[in-house]
Amino acid sequence: MVSKRGRIDTFVAKRLQIPKKMVRNLIVSEQIFIDGVQVLSADTQIDEFSLIECQGNVLQQRQRAYWMLHKPKGVVSATIDKQHVTALDLLTGVDRDLLHIAGRLDLNSTGLLLITNDAKWSQKLMAPESKVTKRYLVTLANPIDASYIKAFEQGMWFEYEGITTQPAKLTVLSQHQAMVELKEGKYHQIKRMFGRFQNPVIELHRESVGAICLDDNLDQGKFRALSVSEIHSIYTQTT
Repeated sequence: MVSKRGRIDTFVAKRLQIPKKMVRNLIVSEQIFIDGVQVLSADTQIDEFSLIECQGNVLQQRQRAYWMLHKPKGVVSATIDKQHVTALDLLTGVDRDLLHIAGRLDLNSTGLLLITNDAKWSQKLMAPESKVTKRYLVTLANPIDASYIKAFEQGMWFEYEGITTQPAKLTVLSQHQAMVELKEGKYHQIKRMFGRFQNPVIELHRESVGAICLDDNLDQGKFRALSVSEIHSIYTQTT
């Protein structure tokens, strides 16, 4: 999702259903303010979080929102879906305006899902150049061994995309469980990587994205706001 930027005269004209000429008159008469500062030019830029006031009335006042959701199985990572419960459906009592999901999980995967209305933040979080580490607990149908580790470290050729995956870290936890850490998110990447060994993934659970870890006290289907340190973590580190 792209941050919504635009001109102040366009916004006010649309919001008040008046011609832009009238907006310019309001600017000249010192009637429009952005974040408490008087607007001097019709082409002044605003975004979705600008506090906009006109003649003492608030036209826009939206706060940035950042949520952590413990996604259950059967919930789709989408804002609207006619067949399944969506992640946003679980955010009861929350203003859903402009909310979007930063890094999706497929229908049957569980774990950490990040939801925000801040497009710049989510773009920074998920951009390939940021190389943010995502950690997953994977349960497999067949036994795994040390040979998987080297294959994940070397990367795998994905013919559909025409790329070799970046090195991923695999830690064997037991015969049927492994921890996987990767810094990219190709389509069904983890399932496809284990598919090279003809070993179906039974369960896929995301534990962390960068320094943001799924809260141990958060039951499936529950959510909480991110802390200030969690929000800022994407700007201070990328692993």
